[in-house]
Amino acid sequence: MTARLPAVFIRGGTSKGVFFKGEDLPADRAVRDRIFLHVLGSPDPYGRQLDGMGGGLSSLSKVVIVEPSTRDDADVDYTFVQIAVGEPVADYGAMCGDLSSAVGPFAVDEGLVRVDDGQATVRVYNTNTDKLYRATFAVRNGRAIEAGDFEIPGVSGTGAKIKLDYLDPGGAATGSLLPTGRAVDRLDVPDVGPIEASLVDASNPVAFVRASDLSRTGLEAPAALDADTELMARLDAVRRTAAVAMGLSNRPEDALLSTPKIAMVAPPGDYTALDGRSYTADAHDIAVRLVSMGNVHRAVALTGAMCLATAVRVPDSIPHALARPSETTLIGNPSGLLPVAAEVVIGADGSAQALSATTYRTQRRVMEGAVLFPEALLKSAA
Repeated sequence: MTARLPAVFIRGGTSKGVFFKGEDLPADRAVRDRIFLHVLGSPDPYGRQLDGMGGGLSSLSKVVIVEPSTRDDADVDYTFVQIAVGEPVADYGAMCGDLSSAVGPFAVDEGLVRVDDGQATVRVYNTNTDKLYRATFAVRNGRAIEAGDFEIPGVSGTGAKIKLDYLDPGGAATGSLLPTGRAVDRLDVPDVGPIEASLVDASNPVAFVRASDLSRTGLEAPAALDADTELMARLDAVRRTAAVAMGLSNRPEDALLSTPKIAMVAPPGDYTALDGRSYTADAHDIAVRLVSMGNVHRAVALTGAMCLATAVRVPDSIPHALARPSETTLIGNPSGLLPVAAEVVIGADGSAQALSATTYRTQRRVMEGAVLFPEALLKSAA
């Protein structure tokens, strides 16, 4: 027998995911996860998720759960689930910044939040990171406006601008902006050797390494980096060692697939984006190539971009040393340029605190209806 659940398929930022209202889902998390895996088409040894709604990349294999919040400072709660492509894993260890742009519009369109026409602000609590953010966007006739002239790198066409203000983003996973208390750590990585990294936790934890330390420019195309299996193995080894240093796992082999992420950063330089546009060194402030779920992101994960913009404002960190000073950091990524503003205060003792991070996205509701799955998946895990 086939069962069905109400769902909406949405493009948010440079990601796509299946959105559910919490009230429509089974209470048992194990049952939910089995449904999510089936709906996205995982695990798929061919890496295509052809039998589901996933697209074979981490940015296209995602689930979002939205429900009314019981908190006084939030309108809705947002839970993100990263579905692995090749493994039966539903990972709750991080937040998706790109899909966070669609949570407010989804809440309005689904009647979870009532707002007036005009510029509306929805207060969102992310359960993965225990953090709050505000989404501000235009509403007409009780629904979020999607059409507009705002363009973001990695998405063809334009859409209505959504302003995202992430409040107190530091320590989302570890409780501290700098989990080790240092702006730069020297990691002793098995089978790689010593390497310097800035371990920063803002929106999501990221290990930033110099591209030059891995004999790269930080301006390469993602496909070329993905094809370099030796480099990707080294980056994953660094990432797993960083997980232990940040207190996210006890052993490298226990590190989650989603956290921490690892990013190669470099000074701005000339490069050609995936859409064929050319960018000069003076057009951006820092270059990044970020790895998400084992693949180089085709743009840059929004939480990774916010973490990078925050790290740029931490004195003595690797991103701070490489970036061109600017009030708003223009991040050169494989799909173009992404502006992110971050506010960081440095205490008298040298400690750093992230007050906020602000950026802009677009979103579009692609399809609405119901997802289908075998009724047998509804049986309890027991």
